Amino acid sequence: MRLLPRRLDHGEEATVVEHLGELRSRVFFCLIAIVATTTFTYIFNNRILNWLERPLPKGTKVVAFNVTEPFLTTFWVSLWAGLLLALPIVMWQVWGFFAPAFDRSMQRKVVGFFFFAAVLMAGGIAFGYFIVLDPAVHFLTNYNSNEFDFHPRADSYFSFVTLIMVATAIVFELPVFILAQARLGILPADRLRRNRRIG
Repeated sequence: MRLLPRRLDHGEEATVVEHLGELRSRVFFCLIAIVATTTFTYIFNNRILNWLERPLPKGTKVVAFNVTEPFLTTFWVSLWAGLLLALPIVMWQVWGFFAPAFDRSMQRKVVGFFFFAAVLMAGGIAFGYFIVLDPAVHFLTNYNSNEFDFHPRADSYFSFVTLIMVATAIVFELPVFILAQARLGILPADRLRRNRRIG
């Protein structure tokens, strides 16, 4: 039995049923990868939560206001971390499904874009955590501190942390997105030159 879905060669003909079977196999493999990585991150959820709480003021601990919040917050943080770990596998399966539609020279370019995008995404997440998050939390938690007693809610705080890191990762992906559009001819160079001020 084949463990991984077979990738079709460029120009290889296949029926609709065969394409749907390949798609089902790839989706199933992606789900297995996400379940495995989420299980791994859930096992180590204490370390992940402590790592994400590090930018908070010293001695500050997040609080929960309803019965399910500790479990659901832990689960969602573990799921996001698991999705992040599984993302290379998921993207590789997506590429494996669409690769036969491109000729071999274009396949090499797309694989290069894939690795470039992965490096940029890792850089964006690192930038969000080490550069953006700490000053943002420090500024926001100390703003008008004489008027507020700060007790961060777990759900809100971890949602904020996730938003910061996802936003910086997306911003870091913009160059490869624009470059991919230019290489594929969707966004011509003359249009980029005309709209450089907007960029």
